[in-house]
Amino acid sequence: MTLTPHSLTRTQAYINGQWLDAQSGLKFNVSNPASGESIAQVADCGAEETRQAIEAAEATLPVWRAKTAQERSELLRRWHGLVLQHKDALASILTSEQGKPLSEAAGEIAYGGSYIQWFAEEAKRIYGDMIPPPANDKRIVVIKQAVGVVASITPWNFPNAMLARKAAPALAAGCTFVAKPAHETPLSALALAALSEEAGIPPGVFNVVCGSNSAVIGQELTKNPLVRKLTFTGSTAVGKLLQEQCTATVKKTSMELGGNAPFIVFDDADLNAAIAGAMASKYRNAGQTCICANRILVQSGIHDRFVERLHTEVSRLQMGAGTDPAVDMGPLIHKQAAKEVDAIVQDALSLGAQANAGGKVSELGPCFYEPTILSGCTPAMRCFREEIFGPVAAVFKFDTEAEAIELANNTEYGLAAYFYTLDHSRIWRVGEALEFGIVGINEGLVSNAMAPFGGVKQSGHGREGSRYGIDDYIEIKYMCMGGI
Repeated sequence: MTLTPHSLTRTQAYINGQWLDAQSGLKFNVSNPASGESIAQVADCGAEETRQAIEAAEATLPVWRAKTAQERSELLRRWHGLVLQHKDALASILTSEQGKPLSEAAGEIAYGGSYIQWFAEEAKRIYGDMIPPPANDKRIVVIKQAVGVVASITPWNFPNAMLARKAAPALAAGCTFVAKPAHETPLSALALAALSEEAGIPPGVFNVVCGSNSAVIGQELTKNPLVRKLTFTGSTAVGKLLQEQCTATVKKTSMELGGNAPFIVFDDADLNAAIAGAMASKYRNAGQTCICANRILVQSGIHDRFVERLHTEVSRLQMGAGTDPAVDMGPLIHKQAAKEVDAIVQDALSLGAQANAGGKVSELGPCFYEPTILSGCTPAMRCFREEIFGPVAAVFKFDTEAEAIELANNTEYGLAAYFYTLDHSRIWRVGEALEFGIVGINEGLVSNAMAPFGGVKQSGHGREGSRYGIDDYIEIKYMCMGGI
């Protein structure tokens, strides 16, 4: 059956295989950031509905965990097939609530689906061990089991992919799942739930609870003892709070938090490749990604040419509603986001930076911020210390390799970093010296299902994707057999 965006647009919570209104009868509004128009009224759930979803996940856990790895794999593969079959409908929903261009939205759907596909296969590769015993009358066996009920809190910038890459490994491992998507973008999560239902994933295995009061839902997820694992993608400040709340029940956690990615361009770099990488990394999703190039560090010998070339490329970007096929960059998620980006830009300008392009809110509307280049930036500016989360390329000049490494590492964050050079010795030196969980070398697009995604320092812990990504959803059990 082919589902349209209309038939995939669900507005109720999905709990234990049922579509339910909030017990209060309340709903919250979901708006299109490009136009400001209301596109849906969604059930405004709270602690009671969240508790109901958790209890459903707990009740279903023994049945789901008891399924063979092959059975879980086949259901995930069926889910993946439906995601691809309905890619256009899912992309349309995503663009309407998040704003990114349809081409980017379609790319996100395929990207999110790749995690479901990957972990459908990894479900069959959760291996244990036989360990040589200390005595011949014993045998040491190590097995791996599902951690239990998993709760997720996901952001609005990638509302499909961030949920898919958490739910897929959890379900593959035999865990059941309760999802709390961002209230700005709940429709993508609910559409995934509709497809999970069609795929035959049993009631209670995958649940979605949406609400405007994130703190109330979050507290139930963190404090309820039935939840054994919380996975979160979002700001470092909120991640710290959630982790603190999880300590009372000693939950397992994985945290994918804020970033402040350096993008280093050395004098010997391929300038064409560096410009292409900077454009892909900085302006994708209007700069609203946690691994965006945040601080562009350019060696003095190539600095002026880089800025000139970057300006040429930025001037070609077409901004507008994501539904327009000619548009390269959509709006920011809401007015406040545009105001926060502008505050960082104005701070840099007041301290001596120059706006080579953009530098203000667009006339298209309050959620649109002009693609911007700031040159002459220094570490004293907010654009050096803070995650910009907007289409602003802040360019800094450096002279030596050691200076570049020092500037890059001078941050509390450690999610992603990028650098461009044709010197193979430098590739090893700089790659090993950068204090980041992900390093792109002559490459601006680094995320894929096969690679481990995650950060160090205050960018969090745990990894998503790759063969390592399922580790956060399993417990290791050691069994000692005696009397042999």
